[in-house]
Amino acid sequence: MYTRSIKNYSNGFTLIELLVTIAIVGIVMSIAIPNFTQTIKNSRLTTTANELITALSLARGEAIKRGEHVVVRKTGANWEDGWQIFVDVDRDAPASDANTFNDDSDTDLCEDGEDCLLRVYPALQASFTLRGNNNFINFIRYQPDGLSNNMGSFAVCDNSDGNNVPEANTSRLIIVNRVGRVRIGVDSDSNGIPEKEDGNNLTSCTVP
Repeated sequence: MYTRSIKNYSNGFTLIELLVTIAIVGIVMSIAIPNFTQTIKNSRLTTTANELITALSLARGEAIKRGEHVVVRKTGANWEDGWQIFVDVDRDAPASDANTFNDDSDTDLCEDGEDCLLRVYPALQASFTLRGNNNFINFIRYQPDGLSNNMGSFAVCDNSDGNNVPEANTSRLIIVNRVGRVRIGVDSDSNGIPEKEDGNNLTSCTVP
């Protein structure tokens, strides 16, 4: 009687194949993880810069639409602590209250003679700084014609190392021109650091 022999074949990996696969996965992960982390950081920086650009554009638009002065002002010691947008109805108030949100704290908002709060932005994440230059240390004001009270810039930085110095891909620059329009600072030399209006690189996260 004829009997056919049956061979058993293994469908698994050999030890060498497994080690090679693990080595390849390790190499790919060592390349991919840092790139992915940097992508996340860049996205957070861009999102934060866009938030401020949106706030400034909103303030300018509301000033023109309402025919009133609209102020964007920091709500804490620094801009990274958050900021607010309000219609500055009592702009002729004493100097100590000028450019500050004034409300009688009742439930009726935007009453005659009191400022009208439009929007409040929360603090940034702990490692981020956001500072205005000397023209925008505390606030920026838009007039009914859309002009800002001054020209200048804001710097947002991922300041995780705490040295307050813009390094490659750790900062964004928001520039306000003479007529109040806003744009993001360019990086024409592709070194990862934005350039100011004079063409020089941003050199400080705290004094843009």
